[in-house]
Amino acid sequence: MSLEQLNVISKPCEIPDEVTAMLAEAEQRCDAFFEAGLDRRYPRYLPSNPKKVFAAIATLKESGILRGDVFCEWGSGFGIATCMASLLGFKAYGIEIEDGLVKLSTELAQDLSIPAEYLCTSYLPEGYEECEGIGGKDLLPPQATTSGGAIIDTTPLYDGLDPGEVDLFFVYPWPGQEEFMMELFDEVASEDAILLIYQADGETTVHRQSFNDEN
Repeated sequence: MSLEQLNVISKPCEIPDEVTAMLAEAEQRCDAFFEAGLDRRYPRYLPSNPKKVFAAIATLKESGILRGDVFCEWGSGFGIATCMASLLGFKAYGIEIEDGLVKLSTELAQDLSIPAEYLCTSYLPEGYEECEGIGGKDLLPPQATTSGGAIIDTTPLYDGLDPGEVDLFFVYPWPGQEEFMMELFDEVASEDAILLIYQADGETTVHRQSFNDEN
């Protein structure tokens, strides 16, 4: 498999009233969470611009690039992007390892009757690991065979979601982790799945998983 970067420019779009209402409610809850000490627990945390994220997801939906409507946010945090994807008509999942954030995002979605599901787990499927490498983290996929040569099923799975069924992945990576998240996408995504990356400067990049004809 290989990744193909797509030239997709997000189009400015009007934010629907239901999304505006969700963002206002989410902002209030996020402010309260910060006041409780989130900034000390996550010192590098910088929120994305939700209007830019909404425009990027909406542009992809309207572009015809997506093969389906299953959305997954890696590191969903407060769950705002996942809620926006749901309101855009996606079957939306958020993956977040911090149970406090999962609780907050789940309550937000439930209180506003938004059908989004949050999984309290790592974005690394079972068997996958990460280690410090030169210039950043390296991804360590699981071994496909035992020491005795027996074949092991290494199909990547989350508890409650098959990443091979996800049509659009979204991630706002920690500083220096963009290449790592692209490598993870290359490992777990199926053909024609799309990866949308939000960057610290507010820009986005889009990548598609495709078969490499040389393999």
